[in-house]
Amino acid sequence: MNYKTLLIDIKENVALVTLNRPDKLNALNTQTVNDLDRVFDALKDNDDVYVIILTGSGEKAFVAGADISELNKLDMIAAKEFSERGQAVFNKIENFDKPVIAAVNGFALGGGCELALACHIRLTSETAKFGQPEVNLGIIPGYGGTQRLARLINTGRAMEYILTADMIDANDAYRIGLVNKIYPPNELIEGAMKMAKKIAGKGQQAIRLAIKAIKAVDEVSLKEGQNLEATLFALCCGTDDFKEGTSAFLEKRKPVFKNN
Repeated sequence: MNYKTLLIDIKENVALVTLNRPDKLNALNTQTVNDLDRVFDALKDNDDVYVIILTGSGEKAFVAGADISELNKLDMIAAKEFSERGQAVFNKIENFDKPVIAAVNGFALGGGCELALACHIRLTSETAKFGQPEVNLGIIPGYGGTQRLARLINTGRAMEYILTADMIDANDAYRIGLVNKIYPPNELIEGAMKMAKKIAGKGQQAIRLAIKAIKAVDEVSLKEGQNLEATLFALCCGTDDFKEGTSAFLEKRKPVFKNN
């Protein structure tokens, strides 16, 4: 399947998805959002893909925001539809049952920051910068940024960064828990691939159920979350991968998971 704004490379059970509008600093437009929607549908159905890495083409930007030429044309009705469409696609990424790693190679601003926030794990280049500068345009984040940023780094910090439109450098992003790891620019994709391959080497049934359990934290009470955890734990124990993993441990060998 071909995509106008994305490049796809699949090998060793890892799909590297590159947003490819370098002349526009990979800014999100309607076509890009539609391509992301389509590619995640395709990757969901691809049994050879266990982990997805999202990054941007070029050295300057992961995604430098939305395409302002599109934003400028919106009225209130179109703006609501625009926001809901982006939220739906980013919700699909956040709720994807395969791990999604953002490899943030440069500016992740506005919609780019929101895209990174929707991923399960965020890795960053030392030179990357994050931010929600929408108030500079007289708007607010519309693709889930107000909700995800507050949940990830706490409400007070989210208030500060969204209301001031200040950018967050890589070191501060790590300090406040926005990103998991920092890499030199030329080692970012290698680091992301290393992590992705490590995850791909585990039992994928357990990986998917772990994602489901963790994602429930923001939606249910502790008791409900523990009930869900117990149910998913039991499901794991009914799989062939559970038998293989425990047997391999007892036999002091590397497990060979069949993901069933």
